[in-house]
Amino acid sequence: MSKPADKPQTAAQGLERVLARLKSYWPHVDTRMVQAAYEFAEQAHAGQKRLSGEPFITHPVAVAEILTEIETDPASISAGLLHDVIEDCDVSPADLAERFGRTIALLVDGVTKLTRLDWTGKQQKQADNLRKMFLAMAKDIRVVVIKLADRLHNMRTLDALPEAKRRETAQETIQILAPLAHRLGIWHVKWELEDLALRHLEPKAYEEIARRVSASRAEREALIEAARKELSERLRAAGLEAEVHGRAKHFYSIHQKMRTQHIEFDQVADLNALRVLTHSIPDCYAALGVVHSLWMPIRNMFSDFISKPKTNQYQSLHTKVMTADHQIIEVQIRTHEMHRLAEYGVAAHWRYKEGGGNQELAVFDKKVSWLRQLLEIETETRDEHEFLESLEIDLFKDQVFVFTPENDVIDLPRGATPIDFAYRIHTEIGDHCVGARVNGDRVGLDYQFESGDICEIITSTAGRPNRDWLSLARSSHARQKIRRFLRRQTRAENIQRGRESLEQELKRLGTARRERVNLSQLGDLARKSNLQTEEDLYAAIGFGDLEPETVIARLTSEYHRPATLSEEAQLLLPQQALEKVSEPQVAPVGGPDFQSRLSKCCHPLPGDEIVGYITRGRGLTIHRADCKNVLYHIRREPERALDLTWPEIGDTTFRVQVEVTALDRVGLLSHITAIVAESGINIAAADVQTDQPGVAVLRMSLDIDSRQTLDRIVQRLRGLLDVLRVRKI
Repeated sequence: MSKPADKPQTAAQGLERVLARLKSYWPHVDTRMVQAAYEFAEQAHAGQKRLSGEPFITHPVAVAEILTEIETDPASISAGLLHDVIEDCDVSPADLAERFGRTIALLVDGVTKLTRLDWTGKQQKQADNLRKMFLAMAKDIRVVVIKLADRLHNMRTLDALPEAKRRETAQETIQILAPLAHRLGIWHVKWELEDLALRHLEPKAYEEIARRVSASRAEREALIEAARKELSERLRAAGLEAEVHGRAKHFYSIHQKMRTQHIEFDQVADLNALRVLTHSIPDCYAALGVVHSLWMPIRNMFSDFISKPKTNQYQSLHTKVMTADHQIIEVQIRTHEMHRLAEYGVAAHWRYKEGGGNQELAVFDKKVSWLRQLLEIETETRDEHEFLESLEIDLFKDQVFVFTPENDVIDLPRGATPIDFAYRIHTEIGDHCVGARVNGDRVGLDYQFESGDICEIITSTAGRPNRDWLSLARSSHARQKIRRFLRRQTRAENIQRGRESLEQELKRLGTARRERVNLSQLGDLARKSNLQTEEDLYAAIGFGDLEPETVIARLTSEYHRPATLSEEAQLLLPQQALEKVSEPQVAPVGGPDFQSRLSKCCHPLPGDEIVGYITRGRGLTIHRADCKNVLYHIRREPERALDLTWPEIGDTTFRVQVEVTALDRVGLLSHITAIVAESGINIAAADVQTDQPGVAVLRMSLDIDSRQTLDRIVQRLRGLLDVLRVRKI
C-alpha cells in the first residue's frame, strides 16, 4: 500500500536516520563522506523552498533515506544527497569531482541528465523507447536507482503541485519509472510508485478500493492471523524453522486485476495472503508440502519460480489454497535471501562487497552475475573501493536514442548519422537533407549521435543523395532509400559504369575462358534476373547490385541458373576452408603453463566462463564451465581442474559450425550471406544437404570472435522468413 506524505521533519533528524540505517547494514562504513555530502547540499540549497513551503534540503535527505531503506552503498547515498545541486545550484560536475571524487560526480551528473529529459505527452507506443533510452543514458546502474528514489519521494509529496502537473507526473511514473523498478527487481519501490500513481490518475477508483479494503480489513486480518498461527504450528510440528507473515495486496494490483479480468472487488480471490520465509531451498519445498497437506491446493494455481526464476532473478514458490471454511489464500514461500532480493532487487547485492578482499569480490561478482546476463552488463571490479564504478548498462549498446524537436524518440543503430535520422522521419526529408542541428549546434552529415541528442534536419530543394552517403549511413533502411534514389537519378552513369566494369573483367580472363562467354545472351540473362533489358543489367552492374564476375559466370557455357538453395550454395559459397584459424593459449590462474587446446565437445568462445582439465598425455583441454563432460571428469578427479581466464586475444577468431534449416528456395542464401557479411563475419566453408523434400540444411563454418557475436548472428538468422531452425553444431 502507498505511504502517506512524509511527516514534517528537520533535515538534521533525517540525516541521523540515514546514518543509523546505513551503519545497520554496512557496519564498518566510514560515514564522513555522507556527512560531507549533506553539509555541501545544505549550503548549496540554502534559502531554497519546495512548493510545499518546506526547506528544499528535506527532499535530498528524504531521497537518501529511501536509498538506505533498499540498502544501497555509501556512494549512492552521498549522490542522493547531492542529486539536485547541478540542476538547481551553481555547481558543476567538475566541482563535485574535485570535492567528492569522480564516482559521485558521475552519479549526480547522470541523475541530472535523466531529470532534464522531457517525457511529457508521450503515447504508450513511445514508452518502451523511453525506458530503453533511460537505461542507455545511465552508464552506472546506481543512477537509475537514485532517480527511482527521487521520484518516489516526489510522488509522496505530489499534492503540492497543480492537478495537471500531478497527472502528468503520475502518468510518467506508471509508464516509465515503475517498469524500471520492476526490471531491476526493486519491488518495494515499484509497488509504492504504482499505488501513488493510481491515486492521482484515477482518484475515484483508488478511493473506492481503499474504502473496500478498509471495510473488510478487520475480518481479513482475523482470517489471516488464524491461518498464520495454524500454518506456523504445522511447520513447527514438521521440524521446520520458518517465519510466517500476512501480506497485503497493493491497491494498483487489485485495480489491474479488476480491470483486466472484468471482476468486482468481492471477486478478487487473493486479497488474503501469507508469506513463508525459510532458511534453505529444501525447506521451501518441505514447507510447500505442509501447506498443501493443511489446505486444499487450487488446480493450476502453483508456480515454481525457484527452479525457474523470473528474468530479473525473482525466486519464490507461489500457490493458492482453499481453507476449510472456503476462504482462498495465496501463499508465497521463499528463503530469507530470496526475500531480500525480491524487496531490493540489484541493491540487495551491494553490501556483499563490503570487506574489500578478493574473496568478497568473488562473492559480489557471483551475486550480480544474474544482472549481467539480464542486462548484458560488463563488470570489472578492479578497484575494491569503487567496486560499482564499472558496472555499466550495455543492454542497448548497439542502439542510440535521438529526440526529434517534438520530443519523439527515434531508435537508431550505434554510429548512426543525420542521414539515418532524416530517412527515419520521411523519405523526402532524407532525399533533400543538407545538414542538421544537434542540440542547437550545426553539425555535418558524418556526425555520430549519442543517446539523448535532439536533432533537427536541415533540408533544401537542391539537396540530393550521392554515393558517399552509402558509407555514412548505418541503417539498412537509409541505405535502401539512397540506393533507390541513385538508381532513379543516375541511370545513364550506371549503365556506362556497368558496361566498362564488364569489359574490364572480360580482359582479365584467359583466352580459353573468354571464348566461352556468350555476350549475345545478355538480354536473356537480364530477364532471368528480373530485369527488362540489357541496359537494366548494365545499370545493375554499375550500381553494384550485380558483380561483373557473377554475370560472366552466368554467361559461360557451363552456367545454368540454380533451382534450389543447394545449387546456389555450390556456386557461391566456398566448399572447403582454405586456412585454419589459430587458437589462443589460455592461461591458468596462478598455475604453470600447459599446452592447451579448445575442447570439441562444447567449443568455448570468449565471453564464456571456462574451466581447464589436465588430461593424461594431451595437455590442458579448455571447456565451457557448464560442459557436462568436464563436470563429470572434475567430479571424479577434482585435482585435475584449473580455473582459467581468457587472455587478450586481439583480432583472433574461432572456427564455429552453424547449421541453418530452411525451406529450399533460391534467394534465401543471398539473405543469409548478407546478414553474415554485415556482421563482419567470414564464411570459411559451407555445405548444403536436402534431407527431406523442400527443406535444405546449410552448414557453415564461420570465423567468430566471441560468444556475443555468435549469439547475435544466430538471433538475426532466426528472424529470416523461411528459416525453420538455427543452431550451433
